[in-house]
Amino acid sequence: MTGILAATCVAILVVMAMALSRAISAPTVYDRILGVNMFGTKTVLFIAAVGFFMGRPDFLDIAIVYALINFIGMVAVLRFFEYSAPVE
Repeated sequence: MTGILAATCVAILVVMAMALSRAISAPTVYDRILGVNMFGTKTVLFIAAVGFFMGRPDFLDIAIVYALINFIGMVAVLRFFEYSAPVE
């Protein structure tokens, strides 16, 4: 069972690296925002998986708070780009 959970955590880390590379090399600002949002979502999933792997259910509270911060941050960034000067 621990092997499966460890493999799951490693797979999530690989997907997080792919999302981060997408956020860095994206052609437009909106694609970069999407990559950062995807990275934040995978971070929430990783925190929850590590909490389950370590037997610490309080990590789920941390993951939920991080998800809320990620959502509010994305709304704020998108609102900023909506009302700022046109980009590309």
